[in-house]
Amino acid sequence: MTELTHTEDHDDDLYDGDPSTGEMELEDRASLRRVRGLSTELEDVTEVEYRQLRLERVVLVGVWTEGTALQSEASLAELARLAETAGSEVLEGLIQRRPKPDPATYIGSGKVKELRDIVGSTGADTVICDGELSPGQLRQLEEKVKVKVIDRTALILDIFAQHARSKEGKAQVELAQLQYLIPRLRGWGASLSRQAGGRAGGANGGVGLRGPGETKLETDRRRINKRVAKLRREIAAMDTIRETKRGRRLANEVPSVAIVGYTNAGKSSLLNALTGAGVLVEDALFATLDPTTRRAQTADGRGYTLTDTVGFVRHLPHQLVDAFRSTLEEAADADLLLHVVDGSDPAPEEQVSAVREVLGEITRKRKEPLPPELLVINKIDASDEVSLARLRHALAGSVQVSARTGAGIPELVEVLADRLPRPEVTVDVLLPYTRGELVARAHAEGEVLEEEHAEDGTRLLVRVRPDLAAALREYETNSTRA
Repeated sequence: MTELTHTEDHDDDLYDGDPSTGEMELEDRASLRRVRGLSTELEDVTEVEYRQLRLERVVLVGVWTEGTALQSEASLAELARLAETAGSEVLEGLIQRRPKPDPATYIGSGKVKELRDIVGSTGADTVICDGELSPGQLRQLEEKVKVKVIDRTALILDIFAQHARSKEGKAQVELAQLQYLIPRLRGWGASLSRQAGGRAGGANGGVGLRGPGETKLETDRRRINKRVAKLRREIAAMDTIRETKRGRRLANEVPSVAIVGYTNAGKSSLLNALTGAGVLVEDALFATLDPTTRRAQTADGRGYTLTDTVGFVRHLPHQLVDAFRSTLEEAADADLLLHVVDGSDPAPEEQVSAVREVLGEITRKRKEPLPPELLVINKIDASDEVSLARLRHALAGSVQVSARTGAGIPELVEVLADRLPRPEVTVDVLLPYTRGELVARAHAEGEVLEEEHAEDGTRLLVRVRPDLAAALREYETNSTRA
């Protein structure tokens, strides 16, 4: 198995003075360490089945069903990166060539015996499968291997739970966890056995146990469903706030740019390079989950917003896509998608396909087309000329940059300015000095082509939106140009 290597996208020397929000968050995150042997179980309903993933020493298992051997190894290498991000030590990786996963044990009975021997010899305490396991596969593997078994979906959910910071992000992650948990609820021992009912102890049940009876499993499932319903209401209320902010931007017709891309492609680093936002940057998968929006300006003074969205990954769990739908729709509603690609990755084209697949799922349900896309190949400082030349040919029209060193950023800013929608109406006005607020609006919301200060006011030749053109109409001069 070959490991993927990623180059860090930030440089502490780039920031002077007080630490940024991202630097402080990175310091806080680095100061926390998982303690072996200490339980982090929750005392609420999720304690029934969703045991906190205290990943320590793990063995990875994958099933190669399609594609090349290199693609299969790359997928397992990415799983290793995910496991390390969650705080574990990867001891071994196994790949089983099969036409499809075994319906009982995922990898087949022969490989299960080999896996059990490897787990015993390495002292591993967790097995991670590179796919989503059914409840039956999960139970059978745990019974045969005798250690905890989790799948790729549970691993990604655990990483999201660690990295969520905002109230909305935490609610979205908890919703995704509970949706994953419901079909996998299991019980152990007599505490979850069915209460006596029906004919037990009499026609109407035993003493003190009248009625149909109910398992603790069913009680917990009902409690989880209630919690899911509550989370959906909370997220819907947060969606209303997000829609209000988005509607305000649309009413002002502020162009918006959404930064999308594979996890660890350098989206947050690019946002910092373009706006100086100072958000968290870390060489880890899913380092940032909460979207960050910052205002920026083109060289000719037109304002626009840049939004850093959650990263994508191959086989992103559908529970997360559903829970983070409102966040992902920020990208679908943008005027331009800034699609960041890791130029140092061995297979960047596969990353592009994975991102487009998730975005396509969002737009299919909305029945709206995706916004125009601008591909940005990042980390050119960590790639060689041959690879960059191949990417220029494969991803035509892309811009190559390094958010770490600043190479290519000025060219990207120019391309952004050309791709953003421009105001539609050109007016020539003479504004009295008493109407300074209109001059300010013309500069903030329009594109000033000419400006001259005369004795009786400020003459502007400006390209603006129709609503602002209507406000300026009474001050038009005879030389107005449409």
